[in-house]
Amino acid sequence: MFEIVYNGVKQEKNYEEVIAKVIEKCYQIEHLEESKLIITITLTTPQYIQKINKEYRNMDRATDVLSFPVFEKQELDEKISTKDFLHEDMLGDIVISIQKVQEQAEEYGHSFERELSYMVVHGFYHLMGYDHIENQDKEIMRKKEEIVLEQLKINR
Repeated sequence: MFEIVYNGVKQEKNYEEVIAKVIEKCYQIEHLEESKLIITITLTTPQYIQKINKEYRNMDRATDVLSFPVFEKQELDEKISTKDFLHEDMLGDIVISIQKVQEQAEEYGHSFERELSYMVVHGFYHLMGYDHIENQDKEIMRKKEEIVLEQLKINR
């Protein structure tokens, strides 16, 4: 279902517990429990995420989360509707800056758990083909994110 990679940050059981429950809920809500889709989640530093952002997106700045989906939305929707998951497939990669999670939790006045959960669910829905460029798409994505967080009782 998922693999966690630590790059420049200390391994923490708490991170793994939060990520596990969020990914499990995302898979449940999107009916992917029986799929063999795998997500790699890299927990890292602002410097590393800036390097990746520059290399792959031509943006020379650190951000909180990056997502690299394997499938286009239409292709993934087809796989899901036909249950075409007979073998392991990568859903994609999520890269999260742990320092940014901590800073934003403080800035927004909520827990580290809530901010990390949001980064994971946000990254997951990018892997599922959703984005927030257009307002209409942003509303759809935000609603999906909030459903996951509400069902997990992770509030602001």
